[in-house]
Amino acid sequence: MAVFTPLSEEDINNFLKNYNIGDLVEYSGILSGIENSNFYVTTTKGRYVLTVFERLNETQIPYYLKLQKHLLDKGLSVSGPITDKNGHLFSSLKNKPASIAPCIKGEYVAQPNAQACNQMGKMLAEMHLAVKDFPLSQENTKGLAFWESSLPSLKPYMPEELFEYLKKEINRQKELMNSQVYKELEAGAVHADLFRNNSLIEINGDEQNLGGVIDFYFACNAPFLYDLAVTLNDWTINQETGKFLPEETQAFLEGYNSVRKLTEKEHSLWQDMLSAGALRFWVSRLYDFYLPREASMLKPHDPRHFERILKLRREADPKDLPWI
Repeated sequence: MAVFTPLSEEDINNFLKNYNIGDLVEYSGILSGIENSNFYVTTTKGRYVLTVFERLNETQIPYYLKLQKHLLDKGLSVSGPITDKNGHLFSSLKNKPASIAPCIKGEYVAQPNAQACNQMGKMLAEMHLAVKDFPLSQENTKGLAFWESSLPSLKPYMPEELFEYLKKEINRQKELMNSQVYKELEAGAVHADLFRNNSLIEINGDEQNLGGVIDFYFACNAPFLYDLAVTLNDWTINQETGKFLPEETQAFLEGYNSVRKLTEKEHSLWQDMLSAGALRFWVSRLYDFYLPREASMLKPHDPRHFERILKLRREADPKDLPWI
């Protein structure tokens, strides 16, 4: 979340006329994230997040919004769009698609404890079970095609040895994705970006309880194991070193496995999926760091964080990687 499209009070007031959610009280831009323009909007009826879609067009957006609504209808605590007065999931703001959703209770927690990790593991598995009857499909916009197309742009900025390491890992993942064992992995619509800052946690003393999940705008159809790897690579690590925190990691995996049983076939590809999850964010952060878009409040992430994580996952002894 960032601000690529500045909005005035008049812009938001005009937008709110399309909805039955009260009158504007105040609003502010949201700093975190790098894909869309986002604002906290407080009205006389509550607090909301307004999203202006910067890259997604009107034919792409239904996948993301309908996925959120699908999960909401299944009883999961996710951020979901409010329909406008005509029953549409999104409308237009400054000639761009935009949607608005209620704020979920809770706050960002930099290091979720084992209790919250266990709950997130359970909910992630519930999300994976819930999409079995979700009919839409979307390719991973930050997957293999993006990795390969980014290489020529990134090459001038990277030391040759590091660039060759990146290219080697992309080729390894490409070979894996063409294999039969990969194609047999259970898959469906996944969040694909479920970092700590895309969840909200309610804090009560030492208690941490998952409030819900937000920001589905990198969602895609992919193996559930990939989604688990992406999430674990952020939720249960030492943020300085990238190493897994044993208690939090085990709590997360046990929570997940208690809802959706992990298989031996998935175990055999675990190192590759952890590496793929790290590679995805290393490439996108390299791209955003060296080739940034102009935006107010935009702060690109340091790509070295996921370079470090990829090397840790790829170079680990597979038996030392956490599992159930």
